[in-house]
Amino acid sequence: MSAEEFDGLVAVVTGGASGIGLAAAQELAARGARVAVLDRSIDGLPEPLVGFPADVSDRTSVADAVAAIAERLGGIDVVVNNAGISAVGTVEDNDDAEWSRVLDVNVVGMARVTAAALPWLRRSEAASVVNLCSIAALNGLPQRALYSASKGAVLALTYAMATDHVGEGVRVNCVSPGTVSTPFVERMLQGFADPVAERAALDARQATGRMVTPEEVAGAIAYLASPRSGSTTGTALEVDGGVTHVRARAAGARA
Repeated sequence: MSAEEFDGLVAVVTGGASGIGLAAAQELAARGARVAVLDRSIDGLPEPLVGFPADVSDRTSVADAVAAIAERLGGIDVVVNNAGISAVGTVEDNDDAEWSRVLDVNVVGMARVTAAALPWLRRSEAASVVNLCSIAALNGLPQRALYSASKGAVLALTYAMATDHVGEGVRVNCVSPGTVSTPFVERMLQGFADPVAERAALDARQATGRMVTPEEVAGAIAYLASPRSGSTTGTALEVDGGVTHVRARAAGARA
């Protein structure tokens, strides 16, 4: 892919210091974008990424960081709403405080960042927002009630935002990954009695027999964010190893 694809564009990636966010930030930079990472901790970011400390659960923090990015880099053309947190359990297992915390970060956090960036996105000729959704929005996954609820909200939010802002030249899409091998998932695994067995189950969930890589998700994010995808808006792109639609048979099994 030519580096000129994002030449002259400024991209903001939330939660871009590790995992999917870092992979996305590096992919966009490799394709020519100037990339600002918005995260609570920005230590040790590789060049040429530029870090801005912020917490997506704090509107003032977000507004200050977004304004600083626009001032330093000359505007904002692309927003990747990647920041998010996990939750494990049924509806009995998470208290009200945990429900509020996860929904505030995973859903309202996207609204805060996008709202702060919209004044600059409206001025761009290649404005794009990409939200990180999940297969949990469309598939019943065990022990993921709160997390699934948050991602179902992200999917609905994506469609609503796409509708609200299409007339302003701002495209809004989302990527729905399967289970991705990231530090995020590694931390989640530690909450299980047998992390090794749970890891094997997560690998087996994908029809491909393995978890998705951050780089594969980053490629989908770059596609949706690209000016070359100008007719793609209000779309959820699944990068899930076949979880949502593929029902592969085991070797030797009959129909």
